Amino acid sequence: MQTTIPFHNTYAQLPAPFHTPQAPVPVASPSLIAVNRPLAADLGMTLGDDDELAEIFAGNRALPGAAPIAQAYAGHQFGGFSPQLGDGRAVLLGEVITSGGARRDVQLKGSGRTPYSRGGDGRAWLGPVLREYVVSEAMHALGIPTTRALAAVRTGERVLRQDGPLPGAILTRVASSHLRVGTFQYFAARGDTASLARLFGYAVQRHYPGAQDPGAFLRAVIARQAALVAQWMGLGFIHGVMNTDNTSISGETIDYGPCAFMDGYFADQVFSSIDRQGRYAYSNQPHLIVWNMAQLATALVPLMPDQDAAIADFTEAVHAMPDLIEGERLRVFGAKIGLAEPSEGDATLIGDLLQIMEESGADFTNTFRALARGKAADEFTDPSPFRAWETRWKSRIESEPDWRARMEAANPAVIPRNHRVEEMIAAAVAGDDAPFQRMVEAFARPYEDLEVSAYLAEPPSPDQIVRETFCGT
Repeated sequence: MQTTIPFHNTYAQLPAPFHTPQAPVPVASPSLIAVNRPLAADLGMTLGDDDELAEIFAGNRALPGAAPIAQAYAGHQFGGFSPQLGDGRAVLLGEVITSGGARRDVQLKGSGRTPYSRGGDGRAWLGPVLREYVVSEAMHALGIPTTRALAAVRTGERVLRQDGPLPGAILTRVASSHLRVGTFQYFAARGDTASLARLFGYAVQRHYPGAQDPGAFLRAVIARQAALVAQWMGLGFIHGVMNTDNTSISGETIDYGPCAFMDGYFADQVFSSIDRQGRYAYSNQPHLIVWNMAQLATALVPLMPDQDAAIADFTEAVHAMPDLIEGERLRVFGAKIGLAEPSEGDATLIGDLLQIMEESGADFTNTFRALARGKAADEFTDPSPFRAWETRWKSRIESEPDWRARMEAANPAVIPRNHRVEEMIAAAVAGDDAPFQRMVEAFARPYEDLEVSAYLAEPPSPDQIVRETFCGT
Protein backbone atom coordinates (compact mmCIF):
# COMPACT_ATOMS: atom_id res chain seq x y z
CA MET A 1 0.00 0.00 0.00
CA GLN A 2 1.31 3.44 -0.91
CA THR A 3 1.00 6.51 1.29
CA THR A 4 -1.54 9.03 0.04
CA ILE A 5 -2.94 12.27 1.42
CA PRO A 6 -6.01 13.92 -0.18
CA PHE A 7 -4.66 17.46 -0.45
CA HIS A 8 -6.73 20.60 -1.02
CA ASN A 9 -4.44 23.58 -1.46
CA THR A 10 -6.41 26.81 -1.05
CA TYR A 11 -3.62 28.79 0.60
CA ALA A 12 -1.14 27.89 -2.12
CA GLN A 13 -3.61 29.34 -4.62
CA LEU A 14 -3.23 32.80 -3.07
CA PRO A 15 -0.81 35.09 -4.93
CA ALA A 16 2.93 35.44 -4.45
CA PRO A 17 3.04 37.94 -1.56
CA PHE A 18 1.50 35.32 0.73
CA HIS A 19 4.14 32.65 0.24
CA THR A 20 7.01 31.32 -1.83
CA PRO A 21 7.01 27.92 -3.57
CA GLN A 22 9.51 25.81 -1.66
CA ALA A 23 10.17 22.09 -1.82
CA PRO A 24 11.62 20.40 1.26
CA VAL A 25 15.38 19.92 1.10
CA PRO A 26 16.18 16.17 1.00
CA VAL A 27 18.12 14.59 3.85
CA ALA A 28 20.75 11.87 3.91
CA SER A 29 19.20 8.84 5.58
CA PRO A 30 15.72 9.30 7.09
CA SER A 31 14.30 6.82 9.58
CA LEU A 32 10.86 6.86 11.15
CA ILE A 33 10.54 7.55 14.87
CA ALA A 34 6.75 7.69 15.11
CA VAL A 35 3.60 8.20 13.08
CA ASN A 36 0.30 9.20 14.66
CA ARG A 37 -1.95 6.60 13.05
CA PRO A 38 -5.28 7.75 14.59
CA LEU A 39 -4.62 11.29 13.38
CA ALA A 40 -3.59 9.99 9.95
CA ALA A 41 -6.86 8.08 9.71
CA ASP A 42 -8.83 11.22 10.59
CA LEU A 43 -6.99 13.06 7.82
CA GLY A 44 -8.05 10.40 5.31
CA MET A 45 -4.49 9.19 4.77
CA THR A 46 -3.42 5.76 3.69
CA LEU A 47 -0.06 4.73 5.11
CA GLY A 48 2.66 2.71 3.45
CA ASP A 49 5.52 0.92 5.16
CA ASP A 50 7.90 2.61 7.57
CA ASP A 51 10.65 3.15 5.00
CA GLU A 52 8.26 4.95 2.66
CA LEU A 53 6.82 7.01 5.52
CA ALA A 54 10.32 8.05 6.56
CA GLU A 55 11.08 9.25 3.03
CA ILE A 56 7.79 11.17 2.83
CA PHE A 57 7.90 12.78 6.26
CA ALA A 58 11.54 13.75 5.73
CA GLY A 59 10.61 15.53 2.51
CA ASN A 60 12.67 13.19 0.33
CA ARG A 61 9.67 11.89 -1.58
CA ALA A 62 6.96 14.16 -2.97
CA LEU A 63 3.32 13.31 -2.36
CA PRO A 64 0.88 13.58 -5.26
CA GLY A 65 -1.27 16.67 -4.90
CA ALA A 66 1.09 18.51 -2.53
CA ALA A 67 1.86 22.15 -3.27
CA PRO A 68 4.78 22.90 -0.93
CA ILE A 69 5.22 26.53 0.08
CA ALA A 70 6.91 28.63 2.76
CA GLN A 71 4.52 31.16 4.25
CA ALA A 72 5.31 34.84 4.74
CA TYR A 73 4.55 36.67 7.99
CA ALA A 74 5.93 39.32 10.30
CA GLY A 75 5.75 39.64 14.07
CA HIS A 76 6.61 41.27 17.34
CA GLN A 77 9.36 39.28 19.04
CA PHE A 78 9.75 40.21 22.70
CA GLY A 79 8.09 43.53 21.88
CA GLY A 80 10.28 44.43 18.91
CA PHE A 81 8.72 44.37 15.46
CA SER A 82 10.29 42.35 12.64
CA PRO A 83 8.61 43.22 9.33
CA GLN A 84 9.63 39.94 7.70
CA LEU A 85 9.90 36.59 9.41
CA GLY A 86 8.12 33.72 7.65
CA ASP A 87 8.67 29.98 7.57
CA GLY A 88 12.43 29.83 7.97
CA ARG A 89 12.55 26.07 8.50
CA ALA A 90 9.11 24.83 7.60
CA VAL A 91 7.22 23.90 4.46
CA LEU A 92 3.44 23.70 4.19
CA LEU A 93 2.72 20.64 2.05
CA GLY A 94 -0.96 21.40 1.68
CA GLU A 95 -4.36 21.13 3.33
CA VAL A 96 -6.53 18.14 4.11
CA ILE A 97 -10.26 17.98 4.82
CA THR A 98 -10.91 15.62 7.73
CA SER A 99 -13.66 13.04 8.05
CA GLY A 100 -15.61 15.64 10.04
CA GLY A 101 -15.27 18.29 7.35
CA ALA A 102 -12.59 20.40 9.06
CA ARG A 103 -9.66 21.78 7.05
CA ARG A 104 -6.17 21.04 8.36
CA ASP A 105 -2.68 22.13 7.28
CA VAL A 106 0.07 19.52 6.98
CA GLN A 107 3.49 21.05 7.51
CA LEU A 108 7.06 19.76 7.70
CA LYS A 109 9.11 21.51 10.37
CA GLY A 110 12.88 21.34 10.12
CA SER A 111 12.77 20.64 6.38
CA GLY A 112 15.59 22.94 5.25
CA ARG A 113 16.30 26.51 4.24
CA THR A 114 13.67 28.77 2.71
CA PRO A 115 13.76 32.39 1.48
CA TYR A 116 12.75 33.37 5.04
CA SER A 117 15.55 31.56 6.88
CA ARG A 118 17.47 34.76 7.67
CA GLY A 119 20.82 33.00 7.90
CA GLY A 120 19.55 29.89 9.66
CA ASP A 121 20.09 26.38 8.40
CA GLY A 122 16.38 25.58 8.24
CA ARG A 123 16.86 22.41 10.25
CA ALA A 124 15.77 21.13 13.65
CA TRP A 125 17.53 18.80 16.02
CA LEU A 126 15.98 15.77 17.65
CA GLY A 127 15.26 17.25 21.08
CA PRO A 128 12.82 20.03 20.08
CA VAL A 129 11.10 17.72 17.59
CA LEU A 130 10.36 15.11 20.26
CA ARG A 131 9.43 17.80 22.79
CA GLU A 132 6.85 19.27 20.43
CA TYR A 133 5.51 15.84 19.49
CA VAL A 134 5.01 14.84 23.13
CA VAL A 135 3.74 18.17 24.45
CA SER A 136 1.38 18.98 21.59
CA GLU A 137 -0.21 15.52 21.71
CA ALA A 138 -0.51 15.76 25.50
CA MET A 139 -2.19 19.14 25.15
CA HIS A 140 -4.67 17.65 22.69
CA ALA A 141 -5.52 14.84 25.11
CA LEU A 142 -5.84 17.40 27.91
CA GLY A 143 -8.53 19.15 25.88
CA ILE A 144 -6.49 22.22 24.92
CA PRO A 145 -6.81 23.61 21.35
CA THR A 146 -3.46 22.87 19.77
CA THR A 147 -1.52 21.91 16.72
CA ARG A 148 -0.97 18.15 16.44
CA ALA A 149 1.98 15.90 15.72
CA LEU A 150 1.54 13.56 12.76
CA ALA A 151 5.05 12.14 12.48
CA ALA A 152 8.67 12.46 13.54
CA VAL A 153 11.73 11.23 11.65
CA ARG A 154 15.47 11.26 12.13
CA THR A 155 17.32 12.73 9.17
CA GLY A 156 20.57 10.81 9.46
CA GLU A 157 22.36 14.17 9.48
CA ARG A 158 23.87 16.40 12.16
CA VAL A 159 22.91 20.00 12.79
CA LEU A 160 25.33 22.44 14.35
CA ARG A 161 24.18 24.29 17.47
CA GLN A 162 25.95 26.03 20.34
CA ASP A 163 26.35 22.67 22.08
CA GLY A 164 28.01 21.20 18.99
CA PRO A 165 26.70 18.76 16.36
CA LEU A 166 23.32 17.24 17.26
CA PRO A 167 21.15 14.60 15.57
CA GLY A 168 18.75 16.13 13.05
CA ALA A 169 15.02 15.45 12.92
CA ILE A 170 11.84 16.67 11.21
CA LEU A 171 8.36 17.02 12.70
CA THR A 172 5.19 16.78 10.63
CA ARG A 173 2.70 19.16 12.19
CA VAL A 174 -1.04 19.46 11.65
CA ALA A 175 -2.95 22.68 12.37
CA SER A 176 -6.31 24.27 11.67
CA SER A 177 -4.15 26.72 9.77
CA HIS A 178 -0.83 28.49 10.17
CA LEU A 179 -2.36 31.97 9.96
CA ARG A 180 -0.90 34.15 12.68
CA VAL A 181 -1.33 37.63 14.04
CA GLY A 182 1.98 38.22 12.29
CA THR A 183 0.45 37.23 8.95
CA PHE A 184 -1.89 40.23 9.20
CA GLN A 185 0.97 42.42 10.41
CA TYR A 186 3.03 41.44 7.37
CA PHE A 187 0.64 43.12 4.94
CA ALA A 188 -0.40 45.97 7.23
CA ALA A 189 3.24 46.99 7.73
CA ARG A 190 3.70 47.16 3.95
CA GLY A 191 0.58 49.19 3.37
CA ASP A 192 -0.67 46.39 1.11
CA THR A 193 -4.35 46.84 1.85
CA ALA A 194 -5.45 44.72 -1.10
CA SER A 195 -3.55 41.67 0.19
CA LEU A 196 -4.66 42.44 3.74
CA ALA A 197 -8.28 42.41 2.60
CA ARG A 198 -7.74 39.14 0.76
CA LEU A 199 -6.15 37.59 3.85
CA PHE A 200 -9.07 38.79 5.97
CA GLY A 201 -11.56 37.20 3.59
CA TYR A 202 -9.62 33.94 3.58
CA ALA A 203 -9.34 33.83 7.39
CA VAL A 204 -13.05 34.54 7.82
CA GLN A 205 -14.02 31.81 5.40
CA ARG A 206 -11.68 29.31 6.98
CA HIS A 207 -12.15 30.05 10.68
CA TYR A 208 -14.96 32.50 11.42
CA PRO A 209 -17.64 32.31 8.73
CA GLY A 210 -20.07 34.21 10.95
CA ALA A 211 -17.82 37.29 11.15
CA GLN A 212 -19.29 39.95 8.86
CA ASP A 213 -16.57 42.58 9.30
CA PRO A 214 -13.12 43.08 10.86
CA GLY A 215 -14.64 44.13 14.18
CA ALA A 216 -16.61 40.90 14.49
CA PHE A 217 -13.55 38.94 13.39
CA LEU A 218 -11.39 40.63 16.04
CA ARG A 219 -13.89 39.84 18.77
CA ALA A 220 -14.10 36.21 17.66
CA VAL A 221 -10.32 35.82 17.77
CA ILE A 222 -10.20 37.55 21.16
CA ALA A 223 -12.79 35.15 22.57
CA ARG A 224 -10.80 32.11 21.46
CA GLN A 225 -7.52 33.47 22.75
CA ALA A 226 -9.05 34.38 26.11
CA ALA A 227 -10.34 30.84 26.52
CA LEU A 228 -7.04 29.34 25.38
CA VAL A 229 -4.82 31.26 27.79
CA ALA A 230 -7.18 30.48 30.69
CA GLN A 231 -6.82 26.80 29.85
CA TRP A 232 -3.04 27.16 29.81
CA MET A 233 -3.18 28.73 33.26
CA GLY A 234 -5.31 25.87 34.56
CA LEU A 235 -2.58 23.38 33.62
CA GLY A 236 0.36 25.44 34.83
CA PHE A 237 1.52 25.68 31.22
CA ILE A 238 3.96 28.38 30.15
CA HIS A 239 4.25 28.93 26.41
CA GLY A 240 7.55 30.72 26.78
CA VAL A 241 7.55 32.78 23.59
CA MET A 242 4.17 34.45 23.02
CA ASN A 243 5.34 36.57 20.11
CA THR A 244 2.68 37.70 17.65
CA ASP A 245 4.12 35.35 15.03
CA ASN A 246 3.44 32.52 17.51
CA THR A 247 -0.19 33.54 18.08
CA SER A 248 -2.56 31.60 15.87
CA ILE A 249 -5.70 33.22 14.45
CA SER A 250 -7.52 29.91 14.96
CA GLY A 251 -7.02 30.01 18.73
CA GLU A 252 -4.75 26.96 18.82
CA THR A 253 -1.54 26.59 20.79
CA ILE A 254 1.25 26.79 18.23
CA ASP A 255 5.07 26.71 18.18
CA TYR A 256 6.22 24.72 21.19
CA GLY A 257 9.68 26.17 21.66
CA PRO A 258 10.81 26.97 25.22
CA CYS A 259 7.50 25.78 26.68
CA ALA A 260 7.17 24.07 30.05
CA PHE A 261 4.75 23.01 32.77
CA MET A 262 5.29 24.21 36.31
CA ASP A 263 6.16 21.73 39.02
CA GLY A 264 5.91 23.78 42.21
CA TYR A 265 3.49 26.69 41.86
CA PHE A 266 5.19 30.06 41.35
CA ALA A 267 3.13 32.81 39.74
CA ASP A 268 6.12 34.46 38.08
CA GLN A 269 7.75 31.27 36.86
CA VAL A 270 9.88 31.66 33.72
CA PHE A 271 11.59 28.82 31.89
CA SER A 272 12.61 30.29 28.54
CA SER A 273 16.36 30.80 28.34
CA ILE A 274 15.89 33.90 26.19
CA ASP A 275 13.21 35.56 28.36
CA ARG A 276 15.55 37.56 30.58
CA GLN A 277 12.91 40.09 31.68
CA GLY A 278 10.11 37.64 32.44
CA ARG A 279 7.94 38.99 29.65
CA TYR A 280 6.29 35.61 29.10
CA ALA A 281 6.15 34.43 32.72
CA TYR A 282 3.20 32.29 33.79
CA SER A 283 1.35 35.16 35.47
CA ASN A 284 2.03 37.56 32.60
CA GLN A 285 0.42 35.42 29.89
CA PRO A 286 -3.06 37.00 30.26
CA HIS A 287 -1.53 40.47 29.84
CA LEU A 288 0.56 39.48 26.84
CA ILE A 289 -2.31 37.95 24.93
CA VAL A 290 -4.19 41.25 25.35
CA TRP A 291 -1.13 43.04 23.97
CA ASN A 292 -1.02 40.63 21.03
CA MET A 293 -4.69 41.20 20.28
CA ALA A 294 -4.02 44.94 20.28
CA GLN A 295 -1.46 44.32 17.54
CA LEU A 296 -4.04 42.35 15.54
CA ALA A 297 -6.52 45.19 16.00
CA THR A 298 -3.94 47.68 14.72
CA ALA A 299 -3.32 45.53 11.64
CA LEU A 300 -7.06 45.37 10.88
CA VAL A 301 -7.68 49.13 11.06
CA PRO A 302 -6.67 49.81 7.41
CA LEU A 303 -9.58 47.62 6.28
CA MET A 304 -12.14 49.96 7.82
CA PRO A 305 -13.72 52.86 5.88
CA ASP A 306 -13.92 55.04 9.00
CA GLN A 307 -10.62 54.39 10.70
CA ASP A 308 -11.20 56.75 13.64
CA ALA A 309 -14.43 54.93 14.49
CA ALA A 310 -12.67 51.60 14.02
CA ILE A 311 -9.91 52.56 16.43
CA ALA A 312 -12.50 53.40 19.06
CA ASP A 313 -14.44 50.18 18.46
CA PHE A 314 -11.35 47.95 18.39
CA THR A 315 -9.95 49.62 21.51
CA GLU A 316 -13.16 48.85 23.36
CA ALA A 317 -12.92 45.19 22.30
CA VAL A 318 -9.30 44.90 23.44
CA HIS A 319 -9.95 46.71 26.74
CA ALA A 320 -12.78 44.27 27.49
CA MET A 321 -10.46 41.30 27.11
CA PRO A 322 -8.97 41.18 30.66
CA ASP A 323 -12.43 40.70 32.15
CA LEU A 324 -13.13 38.04 29.53
CA ILE A 325 -9.93 36.20 30.45
CA GLU A 326 -10.69 36.45 34.14
CA GLY A 327 -14.13 34.99 33.57
CA GLU A 328 -12.62 32.09 31.64
CA ARG A 329 -9.95 31.61 34.28
CA LEU A 330 -12.57 31.52 37.04
CA ARG A 331 -14.48 28.86 35.13
CA VAL A 332 -11.33 26.75 34.63
CA PHE A 333 -10.11 26.99 38.23
CA GLY A 334 -13.63 26.65 39.58
CA ALA A 335 -13.85 23.24 37.94
CA LYS A 336 -10.45 22.33 39.39
CA ILE A 337 -11.86 22.75 42.91
CA GLY A 338 -15.19 21.13 42.03
CA LEU A 339 -17.44 24.11 41.30
CA ALA A 340 -19.90 23.89 38.43
CA GLU A 341 -20.75 27.60 38.33
CA PRO A 342 -18.18 29.58 40.32
CA SER A 343 -19.07 33.11 41.33
CA GLU A 344 -16.84 36.15 41.70
CA GLY A 345 -16.63 35.43 45.41
CA ASP A 346 -15.02 32.07 44.63
CA ALA A 347 -12.09 33.89 43.04
CA THR A 348 -10.87 34.68 46.55
CA LEU A 349 -11.07 31.03 47.57
CA ILE A 350 -9.08 30.00 44.50
CA GLY A 351 -6.55 32.79 44.94
CA ASP A 352 -5.99 31.88 48.59
CA LEU A 353 -5.21 28.27 47.65
CA LEU A 354 -2.71 29.37 45.03
CA GLN A 355 -1.04 31.70 47.51
CA ILE A 356 -0.70 28.88 50.05
CA MET A 357 0.71 26.65 47.34
CA GLU A 358 3.22 29.29 46.31
CA GLU A 359 4.37 29.94 49.86
CA SER A 360 5.15 26.25 50.33
CA GLY A 361 6.16 25.41 46.76
CA ALA A 362 3.43 22.78 46.55
CA ASP A 363 3.30 20.87 43.31
CA PHE A 364 0.70 22.45 41.03
CA THR A 365 -0.58 19.35 39.22
CA ASN A 366 -0.39 16.90 42.11
CA THR A 367 -2.02 19.22 44.65
CA PHE A 368 -5.16 19.67 42.56
CA ARG A 369 -5.28 15.97 41.69
CA ALA A 370 -4.94 15.01 45.36
CA LEU A 371 -7.53 17.54 46.52
CA ALA A 372 -10.46 15.45 45.26
CA ARG A 373 -9.04 12.42 47.07
CA GLY A 374 -8.55 14.05 50.46
CA LYS A 375 -4.74 13.81 50.24
CA ALA A 376 -3.70 17.31 49.26
CA ALA A 377 -2.24 18.08 52.69
CA ASP A 378 0.59 15.69 51.88
CA GLU A 379 1.78 18.14 49.21
CA PHE A 380 2.60 20.86 51.76
CA THR A 381 5.67 21.08 53.98
CA ASP A 382 3.49 22.82 56.57
CA PRO A 383 -0.09 21.63 56.08
CA SER A 384 -1.65 23.95 58.68
CA PRO A 385 -2.52 26.86 56.32
CA PHE A 386 -3.90 24.39 53.81
CA ARG A 387 -6.04 22.66 56.46
CA ALA A 388 -7.64 25.99 57.33
CA TRP A 389 -8.34 26.62 53.64
CA GLU A 390 -9.65 23.07 53.21
CA THR A 391 -12.30 23.70 55.86
CA ARG A 392 -13.58 26.71 53.89
CA TRP A 393 -13.50 24.73 50.66
CA LYS A 394 -15.45 21.80 52.07
CA SER A 395 -18.13 24.18 53.29
CA ARG A 396 -18.35 25.66 49.80
CA ILE A 397 -18.66 22.39 47.88
CA GLU A 398 -20.92 20.45 50.23
CA SER A 399 -23.95 21.47 48.16
CA GLU A 400 -22.22 20.88 44.79
CA PRO A 401 -23.43 17.72 43.06
CA ASP A 402 -20.79 15.61 41.30
CA TRP A 403 -17.95 17.78 42.56
CA ARG A 404 -15.53 14.88 42.83
CA ALA A 405 -16.13 13.68 39.28
CA ARG A 406 -15.81 17.25 38.06
CA MET A 407 -12.41 17.57 39.74
CA GLU A 408 -11.19 14.24 38.38
CA ALA A 409 -12.10 15.46 34.90
CA ALA A 410 -10.42 18.87 35.38
CA ASN A 411 -7.17 17.76 37.04
CA PRO A 412 -4.86 15.43 35.11
CA ALA A 413 -2.83 12.68 36.71
CA VAL A 414 0.14 13.49 34.49
CA ILE A 415 1.53 16.35 32.45
CA PRO A 416 4.82 16.40 30.48
CA ARG A 417 7.16 17.33 33.30
CA ASN A 418 10.35 19.03 32.24
CA HIS A 419 12.76 16.57 33.85
CA ARG A 420 10.98 13.59 32.34
CA VAL A 421 10.97 15.23 28.90
CA GLU A 422 14.71 15.88 29.22
CA GLU A 423 15.28 12.25 30.24
CA MET A 424 13.31 11.13 27.21
CA ILE A 425 15.33 13.37 24.88
CA ALA A 426 18.65 12.14 26.32
CA ALA A 427 17.55 8.54 25.79
CA ALA A 428 16.49 9.24 22.20
CA VAL A 429 19.81 10.94 21.42
CA ALA A 430 21.48 7.75 22.67
CA GLY A 431 19.26 5.72 20.33
CA ASP A 432 16.60 4.55 22.80
CA ASP A 433 13.09 5.64 21.78
CA ALA A 434 11.27 3.54 24.39
CA PRO A 435 10.84 6.44 26.88
CA PHE A 436 9.40 8.58 24.07
CA GLN A 437 6.94 5.86 23.12
CA ARG A 438 5.90 5.36 26.76
CA MET A 439 5.28 9.09 27.16
CA VAL A 440 3.20 9.27 24.00
CA GLU A 441 1.05 6.38 25.22
CA ALA A 442 0.65 7.75 28.75
CA PHE A 443 -0.13 11.31 27.70
CA ALA A 444 -2.82 10.07 25.34
CA ARG A 445 -4.79 9.26 28.55
CA PRO A 446 -3.65 11.95 31.01
CA TYR A 447 -6.68 11.78 33.30
CA GLU A 448 -6.29 8.06 34.00
CA ASP A 449 -4.14 6.50 36.71
CA LEU A 450 -2.05 4.25 34.50
CA GLU A 451 0.77 2.05 35.73
CA VAL A 452 3.35 4.49 34.39
CA SER A 453 1.54 7.52 35.85
CA ALA A 454 3.22 7.31 39.25
CA TYR A 455 6.65 7.62 37.63
CA LEU A 456 5.65 10.44 35.29
CA ALA A 457 3.84 12.31 38.08
CA GLU A 458 6.87 12.45 40.38
CA PRO A 459 8.09 16.02 40.89
CA PRO A 460 11.80 16.49 40.28
CA SER A 461 14.32 16.03 43.03
CA PRO A 462 16.57 19.05 43.58
CA ASP A 463 19.19 17.70 41.18
CA GLN A 464 16.53 17.00 38.50
CA ILE A 465 14.99 20.47 38.37
CA VAL A 466 14.99 21.97 34.88
CA ARG A 467 15.38 25.72 35.27
CA GLU A 468 15.64 26.72 31.62
CA THR A 469 14.11 25.50 28.37
CA PHE A 470 15.35 26.48 24.96
CA CYS A 471 13.85 27.54 21.66
CA GLY A 472 13.25 24.68 19.24
CA THR A 473 16.05 25.44 16.80
